[in-house]
This record gives sequence, C-alpha cells and structure tokens, in this order.
Amino acid sequence: MAQTEQYNIPLRYRKMENLHIVFWLLKDISWCMVWKPLGILMIFPTLIIAIIIAYRNRKYVSESAHNIAIVFWISANSFWMISEFAGFDTKHLYASYTYKHLAVVPFLIGICILGWYYLWQAPRERTAASLASIKA
Repeated sequence: MAQTEQYNIPLRYRKMENLHIVFWLLKDISWCMVWKPLGILMIFPTLIIAIIIAYRNRKYVSESAHNIAIVFWISANSFWMISEFAGFDTKHLYASYTYKHLAVVPFLIGICILGWYYLWQAPRERTAASLASIKA
C-alpha cells in the first residue's frame, strides 16, 4: 500500500489562522460600512498574521505560494480600501486609469506566484513523486 505524505497544522498555528480570518473580516466589514479608523487599523493585524503564516510555511512550496499570494491580495485589497477612504480612488492616474487601479499590481503579483506554482512547480512535484514511487 502506498503511503501519502500528510501536512498537519499545529493547533497554535491553526488558532492564529482562525484569528487572522476574524481580523480580515473586520477589515472588510469596516470597508463596506465605511468605518475608516477600524478598517485602517485592521490592516495591520491582518497583514502581519498573513506574513507570519507565510513565513511559518516556507518549507512547503505549495503552502508558501498560496500564503504569499494571500499577502499580496491583502496588500492590494488594503490599498484599494485606503484609496476609497482617502478619496483618491477616482482621481485619474493615466488615461482612463485611476489610482484605485494601482491595486491591480499586487493582485497580479499574487496571480503570477500562483501561476508559477501551478504551471511550473506543481508538475515537477508530481513528476518527482511519480519517479519516487517507481523506485520504491
């Protein structure tokens, strides 16, 4: 019978990840309700915990790629929120692009990281796993 590798999350890490979701929801609810101080305040714990989670999972390429993409997603989302709160979201940057559109940069960085993982890294991991199972 072939053994499959398992990824287990220590309980203390899981609790931090769950708290991260609470901060993220508070940030986005604040954005929706235009509660500027709370929304801006919630950026920090949301982003800091996302960075900690990405750092803790650095040994696992799949987890790292997804968690780093989340860091960029939160960054883009936070910039977009701040641009609306500060009123520069609709100011023209270039042609029909506004300052809000600058949030696309970190969104695209996150997509590129995931694209690299799924198009380049994951197929190599599957190939390596297949070769290892053949040798065993």
